[in-house]
Amino acid sequence: MRVELRAWDVSFAPALAKTIGNKKVQDNLRDGIPFPYTEADAREFIGGVLAAKDVFAFAVFADGRFCGSISVTRGGNVHRRTGELGYYLAEPFWGRGIGTAAVKKMCAFVFENSDIVRIFAEPYSRNAASCRVLEKCGFSCEGILRKNAEKNGKLLDMKMYTGRE
Repeated sequence: MRVELRAWDVSFAPALAKTIGNKKVQDNLRDGIPFPYTEADAREFIGGVLAAKDVFAFAVFADGRFCGSISVTRGGNVHRRTGELGYYLAEPFWGRGIGTAAVKKMCAFVFENSDIVRIFAEPYSRNAASCRVLEKCGFSCEGILRKNAEKNGKLLDMKMYTGRE
């Protein structure tokens, strides 16, 4: 499967709304995302991404089909050379190697086009698939952040993964 990272475009809003409108996808994301997720929400997100500074953000496509999102957000102050990785895929694209390919491409892009020297990700510990994607991309688990997040009324552990240039 050919995986591409494409610059965001408002024409992706319907596919984005369908992707994030899936509760299974939202269960692995941080809070603050409306549910149900509408095309208006998607257009607002895309506009914000296009205007954002210190964020590398792309839509993920596989064989020409929209399948998700990936970003690296630069830290501030003493963390200005560190970036936080976030990504998600539409459920029909899970388990097909797309996440691994997208993370590899994103990290290569950020390391080649910025002065960022460390990228980290904090998936929920229960999200074994996301943890495996990071491991296949050469990220190291630096530890478990116990009861680090409250999601859907439950306290969850997260894992701290890092990748370096």
